[in-house]
Amino acid sequence: MTQKRATPTIKRRRVGGQLRRWRGSMKSGDAAKLMGWDTTRLSRIERGTYRISGKEVGDFCTKLEVDDPAGIEEVARVAGEPMGEGWWAAYAGRIGQNYLDFIELEADAESLQIQHPVIIPGLLQSPGYVREMITRAPTAVSPAHAEMLVSIRLARQGILSKAVKLHCVVPESALHAKFESGPAIMRDQIRKLLDVSEMPNVELQLTPLTTHPTYGSNGAITVLAYKHPWAKVASVDNPMGGNHTDDFQQVSFLEKEFEAIAEIALPADKSRDLLNEYLEGLHQ
Repeated sequence: MTQKRATPTIKRRRVGGQLRRWRGSMKSGDAAKLMGWDTTRLSRIERGTYRISGKEVGDFCTKLEVDDPAGIEEVARVAGEPMGEGWWAAYAGRIGQNYLDFIELEADAESLQIQHPVIIPGLLQSPGYVREMITRAPTAVSPAHAEMLVSIRLARQGILSKAVKLHCVVPESALHAKFESGPAIMRDQIRKLLDVSEMPNVELQLTPLTTHPTYGSNGAITVLAYKHPWAKVASVDNPMGGNHTDDFQQVSFLEKEFEAIAEIALPADKSRDLLNEYLEGLHQ
């Protein structure tokens, strides 16, 4: 049967990337011959532009002598999944591919580390705050498109009800935002932060106003970790949907950046105390 070429989705690229890691130092030509493929086919599989079945994953790993039954089973499972699944699939072609990829990466993660130097991160935003951030953004979008983006951001928050572990660092300065719609926006947002901070799978810290500006000056960071054998992914936020990488050195650098910020942030209990002060109007 002729191998059909596929549009490279983030899952296909991750399957290919894991096969490439398992191939290690073996030359691509030698690895391709093990399966009776040409080098071009293997290259496209590793880049995620050609589909590979779950059975082919198993056969290839057997020939590569990969000793990781659980890892092989997981990669084969994902390789065999139909494309276009997940609630986000309905937005394909309507939002940027980078953003679509990030939503899928976020939905599959077992744990997330998130810090933003300026605003409340998206997973913790109240509906009113979400609408303010999207509809009043300097980059104009149509009302219909804005409502779609609001719906997407709120839908992403569904992962909080799962077993995903979330460690989030929020700047205290974000609590001083003023909105034309009135102070109710921030009151609701603080209540949202307090509610989320009580969830057993969430650790929420605030970076005090006195924090040296070098902490967080490199922008918003999200580090995502997955079940074995998937590599961690790091994402640096930007208006186009962010840049994502599973390069070990880059991910390790951004992990250390996050850990340094979390180290100087208030502990979770003191962060809740401070949020309550803001909510009660005791902190000005």
